[in-house]
This record gives sequence, structure tokens and C-alpha cells, in this order.
Amino acid sequence: MRNISIALLVLLLSTLTCMRSQPEIIVITATFEPQTQSTAISGEAAPPTIQILSPIPSEPLSFPTADPTRPVTNATSERTYTVQPGDTLYGIAVANGMSIESLLAVNSLPDPNQLSVGQTILLPGPPDRQTSDFKILPDSRLVRGPGAGAFDVFTFVSQQPGYIRTATDEVKGEIISGAEVVHRVSLEFSVDARLLLTILEYRSKWLSNPSPSDDLKIYPLGIQEYAGVDRSGLYRQLSLAADQLNRGYYGWKYGALTTLEFEDGLRLSYAPGLNAGSVGVQYMLSLKTPYTDWEEAVSPRGLYATYAAYFGDPFAGAVDPLTPSVLVQPDLTFPFSSGETWFFTGGPHGGWGSGSAWAAIDFAPPDERQAGSTACYVSEFWVTAPASGVIARSNDGSVIVDLDGDGDETSGWTILLLHIASEDRIQAGTQVRVGDPIGHPSCEGGFSNATHMHMARRYNGEWIPVSCDTCPQGLVVPPLVLNGWTVYGLPNQEYQGYMLNGSERRNAEQGRLSPDNRVSW
Repeated sequence: MRNISIALLVLLLSTLTCMRSQPEIIVITATFEPQTQSTAISGEAAPPTIQILSPIPSEPLSFPTADPTRPVTNATSERTYTVQPGDTLYGIAVANGMSIESLLAVNSLPDPNQLSVGQTILLPGPPDRQTSDFKILPDSRLVRGPGAGAFDVFTFVSQQPGYIRTATDEVKGEIISGAEVVHRVSLEFSVDARLLLTILEYRSKWLSNPSPSDDLKIYPLGIQEYAGVDRSGLYRQLSLAADQLNRGYYGWKYGALTTLEFEDGLRLSYAPGLNAGSVGVQYMLSLKTPYTDWEEAVSPRGLYATYAAYFGDPFAGAVDPLTPSVLVQPDLTFPFSSGETWFFTGGPHGGWGSGSAWAAIDFAPPDERQAGSTACYVSEFWVTAPASGVIARSNDGSVIVDLDGDGDETSGWTILLLHIASEDRIQAGTQVRVGDPIGHPSCEGGFSNATHMHMARRYNGEWIPVSCDTCPQGLVVPPLVLNGWTVYGLPNQEYQGYMLNGSERRNAEQGRLSPDNRVSW
């Protein structure tokens, strides 16, 4: 029996963040950069006269109907999970919305630090209590979807009398305004900026109060650290919020997330009739929050009321559903030239941050770094357009190919190509055909310790998973297919996967020495 230690989690994480020392290793991406040094700095300016658009409502502005009850994956009286190669207890717990302590409470493990392939892990039964059934937001008000691009973050922030108007933060060595931080996080995580602003106001009054406490200036969400990482500064705080909003949204819509667990061990089932957007908000608001405070936050008097005061009824004009019941992927090619051999280095993982849908895969270019150079270099090989369209955005290492050609990355199919070097990078607004040069792989943008290219799909701003073995019954996701190669992921194992084309198989691996990860077309 093959043993897999929980300690493999540490090994896996170090593998994903480029900690190997062998020169042949190709390192994959984690597109969320929590380690950025950041500082909140206030400025001086006379406060404007505009604060909110309307008084905080005392009751909901509308009463949206409940969603159809969603079939629950593994909804049996005794839920079990069979350990697969590469599994960790932590990964199993996160995928099922519970803590390691809850798993240990229902399992008599001879050694809680080890799992064995094929071992059966009991999962706690459904809680006997449910979350609130109040629908807080439609999906298209959490996701940066159709219409979200029309909202002008900079104008809105300039009209607020609160601290947000003068606050700045240091992100990657550059001092940027609070408005720019909100805009940047919204683009990166594909989370609507209006929701991020609402969270800032609800948690710390950053929109209305020009002089919050020193602690709230540094930690506007009130969370000083999470997962052992310092979260000081606006960028870190909002990145954490966006990642957790996505974790709830995509974990519930496309995964096995059916329960919510608080730090004190209290567990709730998500109420029938909720939508992914409301689940995402419930999940994020539970972070480091006592149950009684959370119960108020998810009620009509909580975050919803703050959102409605600033931005009106969130359900008015919402795009529903955000994705059609039958979604078909357009034809895509590998994002590099025909005849070249690249390396498939990362299986399905987060589009941006591990909380988003596992919408991305990674490729490394054929050229190796020169002896004595760093693992981050600008490759001589070109990343190419995987489909025809127009470049909707090109900045900070990111290139967005908009396949419907309207230049709006919040609608229709878009492809994110990340870690594209600024030199020779294609400009926004450029029309492209399949195979046209986009730019050169590097470490630029997101978080990367070695040169490679990260590719992810979105539809109407929503990250679309590469594959969906854990999807609820009846939910079908179009597989990621590139030149006839279909990509698959390993359940609960980020970055692990393979691709098939007939009888041929390629595995996601970081090395260059094995033919198992070499791909060409």
C-alpha cells in the first residue's frame, strides 16, 4: 500500500512555487501574489459632497424567486471519499467545505499524518442546520460579468468622502491609489468592483468615514493574517476577499462545497434555493467571523443593505443565468506555433488565485535558461493566439483575447494568457487571427518564479473549469480541447492532470527530461 503523508501538502506547495533546485525544473504558476509588500498611506484633499446614492433600505428592494434545488454530490446518509494518489487530508477537507478537525472527528485513523491510496475516508454527515435562504446577490453581481465594465471605479471613488478616496497602497514596488487597487483586484480575480467596494464599506466604513482607526486603515476587512500569510494593506485585503468570494462561488457551483464551517466548529448546510453568488458572499463573510455577526451580515440588514444604498437593487437588470445550460467551447489551438515542442507543466488550477475555478493550465517554452541565469527570463519563443478575436486588454503581464470581437472582456468567451513580457507584447485593440504572435513567456504578471505561460478560459466573466469531475448532477462543463487534445484534472489536486488525444497521453509535469509532458501540433 502506497503511503501519502499529509506532509506532502507542504511538498506540493513548494513544488508549485518553484522551490526545487534542479536546473531542469520548469516551474508552474500560482496567480495570486499574497506576499506583495503593501502599505496604506493617506493623502490630503477636501472631502466631496456625495456619499451614497440612497438611504440604506430597511427591507429588500425586490424578492427574487428561489433557484431550483440543486442536486447535491454524494448526498447519501453515509458520505465517503476514496483516497487517490497525491491526496492530502487538507485538500479533501477544503473541497468539502470543512476543517481537518471535522474529518478527524469521524475517522479513526491509525496515524492522522498519513493516508493510504484506496483508503476510505468518512465525511461528516450533512449538518442539521441551514444557512439563511436570503438571496444577497445574483451571480452577475459577484462575477465581473456583462455590464460590469461600464462601472467607473475612479469616478465613484472620487465622489466618496471616506478614506478610500485618499488611501494608497504599494503593489509590486509601485504606489497606486485605492481606486486603482479596487480596479486591479476586480480585473485580476474577475470579481465585480461594486461588491469589493461594498465589502470595504460594510466592514470598515472606508467609503463614508475619512478617519477610520489605524487598525482599519491597515486591515479594512479586520483580518490580520490568513493561512499563515500577513494580509496588511488594501491590495492584500481585497485579494483575500476576492479569492474567498470565488472559492465559495465556484466551490458550490462546480464542486462538492455544500456546507459552511465556522472556526468554532459550527457547521451549516447551504439553504436550498440559493444561487452561486449568494453562496460566495456567505462563504467570504464567514471568514474569521463569529456566527452571530455573520448571521446579521447575510441578512437583508447586512451587506445587502449597504450594496443597495450605494448601487441600487442588485437583481435589477442582472444577467441570469450567467452561463447557458449548454455551453460550447469554440475551436482553440495550442497557444504556440505549429511544429514547436513545448512542455505541459501545470494541470488544472486557479484562473487567478486557487479559490477560482480551476480554469487554467500551464506551458513552458522550449528554450532553457542560460547557465548562471535566474529561472525568470524572457523566452525567445512566441505565445500565439489560440483563436481569432480582438485583444481586449494587454497590461501587467496579462493579455485577454476576446473571441466575440467586441473588445469587452466581460461578455462572451475570452482567453487569459498570463506572464507575457512587456517587450513586444501585443497592444489592446489589435485584431488577431489564430497563430498570430501575442508576446514572449516570462515571469511578468501574477506570481511566478520561473518562465512559463498560463492559459485560462472565461465566459461572461466567469472562470470555466478545465474539467468538472465534481460537478453536481446535470451540470455539464465543456472540456478544454486544444487541437484535438482534451485536458483532464485529478479531483481535489490542483495542478495535477493530463491530456488525451486518441491513444496518446501527456501528463502535467515540471521536468524536461521525460517525453510525458512534451506537446506539439
